[in-house]
Amino acid sequence: MKSFVLACCLLLPAFAHAQAPANTTDQAFEAIYKAEWDWRTQQAPSWDEDSDNSGRKPSTTLADVGPAAQAKRLAYLDGVLKQLEGIDAGKLSAANRINFAVYRPQIAHMAAEIRHRDYEMPFNADSSFWSDLGFMARATPRDAEGYRAYAARLRDVPRYFEQQMINMRAGLARGFSVPRAVLDGRDGSIAMIAELKDIESSNFFDPYRKMPANIPAAEQEALRAEGRAAIRDAVVPAFAKLLVFFRSEYVPKARNTLAAEAMPDGEAWYREQIRKYTTLDLTADEIHAIGLQEVAAIRAEMETIIDGLGFKGTSPETRFAEFLAFLRTDPQFYAKTPQELLDRAAWISKRVDGEIGKLIGTLPRGRFTIVPVPPDIAPFWTAGRGGADTYWVNTYNLPSRPLYNLPALTLHESAPGHALQGSLVREQGDVPDFRKDYISAYGEGWGLYSEWLGKEMGIYETPYEDFGRLTYAMWRACRLVIDTGVHHKGWTREQALAYLRDNTALSEHEVTTEVDRYISWPGQALSYKLGEITIMRLRREAEAALGPKFDVRAFHDAVLAQGSVPLPVLESQIRAYIAEAKAAKSP
Repeated sequence: MKSFVLACCLLLPAFAHAQAPANTTDQAFEAIYKAEWDWRTQQAPSWDEDSDNSGRKPSTTLADVGPAAQAKRLAYLDGVLKQLEGIDAGKLSAANRINFAVYRPQIAHMAAEIRHRDYEMPFNADSSFWSDLGFMARATPRDAEGYRAYAARLRDVPRYFEQQMINMRAGLARGFSVPRAVLDGRDGSIAMIAELKDIESSNFFDPYRKMPANIPAAEQEALRAEGRAAIRDAVVPAFAKLLVFFRSEYVPKARNTLAAEAMPDGEAWYREQIRKYTTLDLTADEIHAIGLQEVAAIRAEMETIIDGLGFKGTSPETRFAEFLAFLRTDPQFYAKTPQELLDRAAWISKRVDGEIGKLIGTLPRGRFTIVPVPPDIAPFWTAGRGGADTYWVNTYNLPSRPLYNLPALTLHESAPGHALQGSLVREQGDVPDFRKDYISAYGEGWGLYSEWLGKEMGIYETPYEDFGRLTYAMWRACRLVIDTGVHHKGWTREQALAYLRDNTALSEHEVTTEVDRYISWPGQALSYKLGEITIMRLRREAEAALGPKFDVRAFHDAVLAQGSVPLPVLESQIRAYIAEAKAAKSP
């Protein structure tokens, strides 16, 4: 596997975070990224399910997403790229060679997003700019200044939405839009706010429900009144206007094609999405072939479990489909209440706590909570999502949330997956701040690998839960086939649905939401399996090279110590770790 950053990363010693005395090339590079980071942090913050803006001064505005502001950002980023062309990576210190290998593609992708005018399609079947605003309400202000800034952001929603609608109209005009086929029902989350009757029932009011005691009672009430007015007079009307636009303009004019490559300059755009999300220079055809190989291998493992359970089915030809039907319909596999699902997730998470130290040496100080997915986005979200602070469990439509999948989901989204890895990234004090940005191939690869680690920790207690692990692995393998099938090979939505339905024990609801996610968010789904394949291959290399010297805790510490890096950087770093461990004298 090739990458344009690989040349910068060869022969780097593992854990090369500590800076050597700076040379002039180091100083030039550090001046570039420090200036850019200062510029980046001056931008209005974005919000999503794992936003962490706690260290920033409260912003009084939302982001400026208009074309003029986008052009200014692109000009600035192109200037940074020009400066980086003057850096001879071979003359950098070991630590800065790693930093350069992470930073250069990060800036290139940020610039490419604007150059391709990605901002003209600011939502997909999974996520949206209007739903992301809801996560802003999770950050409770610390003082009166913070509340006034929050209310100011609420009052800025109409301007922000107007810019987004202007951008979306431009996208529609050139055929750059979310496909019409996945838009049904996506207006539900807009309507929930647009048709709001009780202001205080809105999640936008959540920060006012329990305010810090350091704010006097009279001032608290004044701040609440300001918040109510902002929601009533700015937020609700903005959502109402967006709802009319979505229903009367966007949906009727959205493109009728599915493939990313069918859009203007679509082939180049899809190639960029692949590079951004996988960090690899693989073609769509190569990824499709890898996916087919993975599907076949996982299917063989699934058949072995069915054999062990003694499930015969009507015939050998129909047995697999009948077993999936059994899993999807038998009441024993489903929680009866949302709380039961949350409780089970918490129990699994605590069992992991008792085992994780056997496999990972360096554990984070950070802790995460478990909460249900907000109701306005739950119908279109996956079963769960996780980050350093929160493991979100989707309790919507319980018959679509099988318990046999819950161990794999919990391992992926909480610990040792995203919550653990995300906390370790935050706690890296000796790397530049840009190194803490999320890289999907690394993060999702580690998350999927964490599901496999559940086997070593004894988390899967029944064959059904182990089958759930395999169905999650199959799900990610199918993504390689479906994403490239839809966006490169011209698959229909029905083909994609059938492929995921026939190969996994995912519920019909999950099959539909997932396929619509791949159709509307090209490339992102490719990162999971390709990242996991890389980590698993590196582990096998380490085991083979080190033999009795192999220490699983040290290996995982080596992988996690990298922070969030492109896969070629991870490969070079872990191979350097293997060489160092091999050369070390035995005690």
